[in-house]
Amino acid sequence: MSPKNKKKLNILRRKLDKLDNKLIDIIKVRTHLVKEVVKLKQYKNEIVDKKRISIILKKIKRKSISKNIDPKITNRIWKNMIWSYINYERRIFKKK
Repeated sequence: MSPKNKKKLNILRRKLDKLDNKLIDIIKVRTHLVKEVVKLKQYKNEIVDKKRISIILKKIKRKSISKNIDPKITNRIWKNMIWSYINYERRIFKKK
C-alpha cells in the first residue's frame, strides 16, 4: 500500500472508531430500555414476539432501500441485535 493510501486508510479507521464509540453509547441506551421492557413482562413466553420482529425487519428493509444501504447488511445487523437482546431478556427474566 502506498504511503498516501496508508494515510487515507488511517484517517478512515479513526472515523470508524469514532462512529463505533457513538454506537456503543446508543447500545447503552437501548440496553436500558430493554431492561425497562423486561420489567413489564410477566411471563417468559412474552419475550419473543415474532410478529413484532417481522414488522421491525420489514421497516428496516424499507428504510435501508430508501437510504441506499444494502438491506442484507441491515437485516443481518438487526437480526443479530434482536436475538442478542432476546437472550439478554431471558437472562434478566430468570433473575426476576
